[in-house]
Amino acid sequence: MQLVYMYMDSPVGALKLVAHDQALVAVMWDNEDHKRVRLAELVEDRQHPMLHKVKQQLQEYFAGQRQQFDLPLDFQGTAFQQQVWQALLSIPYGETRSYKEIAVQLGNEKAVRAVGAANGKNPISIIAPCHRVIGSSGALVGFAGGLDKKQILLSLEQSQIP
Repeated sequence: MQLVYMYMDSPVGALKLVAHDQALVAVMWDNEDHKRVRLAELVEDRQHPMLHKVKQQLQEYFAGQRQQFDLPLDFQGTAFQQQVWQALLSIPYGETRSYKEIAVQLGNEKAVRAVGAANGKNPISIIAPCHRVIGSSGALVGFAGGLDKKQILLSLEQSQIP
């Protein structure tokens, strides 16, 4: 299956959108560690319909006009990683959860570190909102895009909540 990509500008820097014909595969950061998410060979395609749909929805999100994404997602990872990434999708817009809360949600409160590791490997940043996961103390911790970008995303969302 051919993977295509394009870049888009955003309030948190350039984002690399990666998809195939049926679904979004990744949203990568401009300062991305290429070992964090491994992808097959990519071909640039600035006209790909799936990428344009993703870009449009991200632009609406950043403009405060979208709180939920309506995109087919193709997560590539272990069964446990996929469980964590699905749990991310259940965190409501403008809210946060701790790694421990996600571990409890998954039925294993001792899996906090494993949840953190899986969260760190989330290939579909922003859309699968790993930025909404914080430390138990409420501190902003661990984010592939950088803690400054995590703060921007959380502030954007919290400013839209009445």
